[in-house]
Amino acid sequence: MSAAAGLRRRSLLALAAWAPLVQLRAGAQLEEPLADSVRSALSAAVHNSAPPVPEFSDPSARVHYQAWLADTGKRLASRMPEASVREEFLATLWYEAKRAGLDAALVLAVVQVESAFRKFALSRVGARGFMQVMPFWARLIGDGDPGVLFHTQANLRFGCVILRHYLDRESGDLFMALGRYNGSRGQPQYPDAVLAARSGWD
Repeated sequence: MSAAAGLRRRSLLALAAWAPLVQLRAGAQLEEPLADSVRSALSAAVHNSAPPVPEFSDPSARVHYQAWLADTGKRLASRMPEASVREEFLATLWYEAKRAGLDAALVLAVVQVESAFRKFALSRVGARGFMQVMPFWARLIGDGDPGVLFHTQANLRFGCVILRHYLDRESGDLFMALGRYNGSRGQPQYPDAVLAARSGWD
């Protein structure tokens, strides 16, 4: 590990240590065996270095995105007061959600329920960041450094890729996929909370 990478990692861990412990609905995603093909696909999805720059097929799509950004930004302002931070977060979330084939309102709802929009949220079971990603994912499909899970884009990318994986495993059943994401598959509390929160972001 380079000196710069080591310093970055220590800085992130120090910030995480000072962050308040979030005791919301963050669960413990279960580490399950992955087929080599699945592991390779998930790893490739996480390591694609494409920056969060939205692309639009026509001008109306761009106008729709800009309207979404403005409207959602207003609703998020009380939770993320700094405009530049809020806009970067929303642009990244929108990009990563679309990249994974997910609805942005669903991802916002997961972030709301999991971390209450706290970048450095750390649960008692070790789940990290906005989407409360468990550290074992960094080992399974990342570079092995769980510190990256406190980076906005990395956290949202991991979270969206993992949720997409669970949706595929559950044949598109969102209720079951959300339960699997939370480590409470088949129980209604977490999916119900996310789906209720989603209605506020549609």
